[in-house]
Amino acid sequence: MRRRVIAGNWKMFKTQSETRAFFSAFAPLVGSSTNCDIVIAPPFTAIPAAVEVAKGTNIAISGQDVFWEKDGAFTGEISANMLVEAGCRYVIIGHSERRQFFGETDETVAKKTKAALAAGLTPIVCLGELLSHREAGQTHHICKSQFTGGVAALTADEFSRILIAYEPVWAIGTGRTATPEIASDVHRFLRQCAAERFSAAHASALRILYGGSVKPDNIQGLMAQEELDGALVGGASLDAKSFATIVSFA
Repeated sequence: MRRRVIAGNWKMFKTQSETRAFFSAFAPLVGSSTNCDIVIAPPFTAIPAAVEVAKGTNIAISGQDVFWEKDGAFTGEISANMLVEAGCRYVIIGHSERRQFFGETDETVAKKTKAALAAGLTPIVCLGELLSHREAGQTHHICKSQFTGGVAALTADEFSRILIAYEPVWAIGTGRTATPEIASDVHRFLRQCAAERFSAAHASALRILYGGSVKPDNIQGLMAQEELDGALVGGASLDAKSFATIVSFA
């Protein structure tokens, strides 16, 4: 059985002091949780504080993005080795906001994923369709295109070390959530893509998270779906009690 993962993406929220305050409230609430892996991705400036206060807990820290080169004249970028040295174990790659606002492409997703794996990080690779794609019946086409252009470039061994997060972009921060059945259908389709490109065993082992307005009041229905292996949580991960409730339902 695939072990579930609940990951919180804080985006551009929380200072170092706010990060410490969050962990002081959150860590005791999930201290006895053994049913899933817990991951939190704070902004870059708060990573050291998060690593410090998460020490000795069951909470892993993630970067929100990474660059594919080890070093160089790339102003504002962060390398995989820098994340590792800071104490991160995971990194989010290809989030829809990176694609929408910062020019992320399937090609750069592939390069970043390979760089993260080479440094020993576990990538959480995101993909998903826009509302216009869904309304046009192109969900599977878009997801397969992003899969083929991104993680399909990995070797089988590399692929076995990543997570995928399905994010229907129309459900991110909008309050709209894909029904458990919609999410399950896309997760099943992505698993088929993995089986075709790699193997049935790789597809079966692949952990696919759902991301898109996940909240305490819908997590139970989502997690009831066999195809959903966890969640990538945005706004609801900013509140300690809210995120702890989501973790408990995983």
